Amino acid sequence: MAIEQFKGKQVLVTGAAAGIGRATALAFARRGANLVITDVNPARLAGVQREIEALGASCLAHAADVSDEGAMKQFADAVHARVGAVDVLVNNAGIGYLGPFLESPLDSWRRVLDINVLGVVHGCYFFLPKMLAGGGTRQVVNIASLAGVAPAPNMTAYAASKHAVMGLSDVLRMELDGTTVGVTAVCPGIINTEITAAGHNVSPAVSSAQLGKLQAYYREHGCSPDVVAEAIVDAVRAGRTILLVGPYARLMYHLKRISRQLVHALTLSDAQKNGFA
Repeated sequence: MAIEQFKGKQVLVTGAAAGIGRATALAFARRGANLVITDVNPARLAGVQREIEALGASCLAHAADVSDEGAMKQFADAVHARVGAVDVLVNNAGIGYLGPFLESPLDSWRRVLDINVLGVVHGCYFFLPKMLAGGGTRQVVNIASLAGVAPAPNMTAYAASKHAVMGLSDVLRMELDGTTVGVTAVCPGIINTEITAAGHNVSPAVSSAQLGKLQAYYREHGCSPDVVAEAIVDAVRAGRTILLVGPYARLMYHLKRISRQLVHALTLSDAQKNGFA
């Protein structure tokens, strides 16, 4: 579903305190949208709220943990009481986890799946009914990853969570067929954000040297979150169902459709260069 202009629209972004979430919130604000933003970090969230308001847009900021069902219901109730149904829902909040499968504690799996999958589920579950009831063209944007279609070694939990987001988006799109609410799945490639610098989301099996090499790779080859944000705005404007953005995203997506074996070999080779295979 295409939304051609955003002036006066209500756009909600989760995980908005940094990275792709912050950049996306600001990108919509620059187009005249009103923002609703949430994150688990209230101090940083307040800083983004000030940035948005400096652009002349209104902004409702509410700290919440997307993995917490009760907190998300309270957040949705507060949003609907203040601004009504949102026009664009961007389920962005997520975390990474780096480490080999057999040396990744199960609690790391639970945390990744709670945030990356249930966070999207909660966003859709608590905001989509009002979006449907509100009528008019609206869009759900779920941030997946290139790892959701072409993952690399040492990211089993993260890749599994992003594959789930892709599957959820596909099914949701079918179930919403015939309504005025569309669904966009976003697959960013190599993006230089703080998610790669989170040393606490790393298996003990990963050495500091390996982590440092990976972070350097993202700094050298990754693009800015602003690139993703601008592409998201364009995708919502065009009503696109899938967005491939950033280095390697389009290439690997289409290459895997041609030869899974080739993508397997290329990905392993690249992982070996970075000390992860």
